Amino acid sequence: MIVMLVVFLVIVLLFILFLRHAGGGSFPWIHFYTKGKESGFSFREINLLRKVAVHNHLDNPISLFWSIRQLDRSIRGVMLRFRTEGRENDESSILFINKLFDFRKKVELSLPKYTLGLKTTRKLTTHQRLKITLPGVGTYNSSVVENLRRYMAISYPEGPKLPPGASWRGQKINVYFWRAEDAGYVFETKVLEDFIEQKYPILHVAHSDNLIRSQKRRSVRVEVRKPAFLYPLSSISQANENEEQTSGLRCRLIDVSEDGAAALVGGRAKVGLAVKLQFKLTSTTIVMCGVVKGVTYNQKKNQSVLHIQAVPLSLRQRNRMLSYVYNIFQEREPKARPRTVPAYG
Repeated sequence: MIVMLVVFLVIVLLFILFLRHAGGGSFPWIHFYTKGKESGFSFREINLLRKVAVHNHLDNPISLFWSIRQLDRSIRGVMLRFRTEGRENDESSILFINKLFDFRKKVELSLPKYTLGLKTTRKLTTHQRLKITLPGVGTYNSSVVENLRRYMAISYPEGPKLPPGASWRGQKINVYFWRAEDAGYVFETKVLEDFIEQKYPILHVAHSDNLIRSQKRRSVRVEVRKPAFLYPLSSISQANENEEQTSGLRCRLIDVSEDGAAALVGGRAKVGLAVKLQFKLTSTTIVMCGVVKGVTYNQKKNQSVLHIQAVPLSLRQRNRMLSYVYNIFQEREPKARPRTVPAYG
């Protein structure tokens, strides 16, 4: 009996010591752990976030599991602390910050606004970009001009010429679109009317209540308007993060994420090219290599938007990139808007 009592007291003592090590006797460890498990975090992740809460002396540590603002402040606090202590380039510090950014993405992408899907085309907004496939002919670009109760009016599709004597009217088409802060969708519909003779040609297409949701968001992308240099690679096996000292092909960065980027170039480009992209985010130079997975060509302007899927960034480069994407230090341009995107390609 005495032995069991001693063992029990030892266990209690060890638990108390653990609580103190985990943030002090006042830290709501049990509530923190419970909330973390309810939010889908592992014990290791919860323990890491507990360290962040302790380091930043948070009044409400539980908020780390749902507050993007609190999480950003905490990440900034940790990064500034490492910088002050001269540890920001230590491998352990880089890995720690990298894990925090993983949590940051996990918390954001679990918010309701990112998980609710679209059920009908009646909810599409004007200017929504569409990629139309006409079986046996090719792929076209279009956008929603007006969304009415009985049909959608879309801009006249840009792409291959229709066969002689053919009309869009009555054609069955497959439509793909990416909905910002959500996912990609595919649906099948029918062209009701072809108004090619109008001053501004449009099509009327039937609504669909059978949308297939795919390509769910994988990362957060931010819109940018920055100059960049593009360097061709003979193969993606040549990928590296070495900063180039000579000028490459001038282009303009349109958006960027940890998974890739979109860049505007002159002329017509091809899918499958291996490239190296170099640009500055504030005072930081980012070097990213990847493969062109998609091209949006503007025939009138003779310009192409390259959609580049990047090879995984080094942890150091990824931290620099995400500091900008999440605007941790409020350095991003006011007009730059973050949005979720699927994995490139």
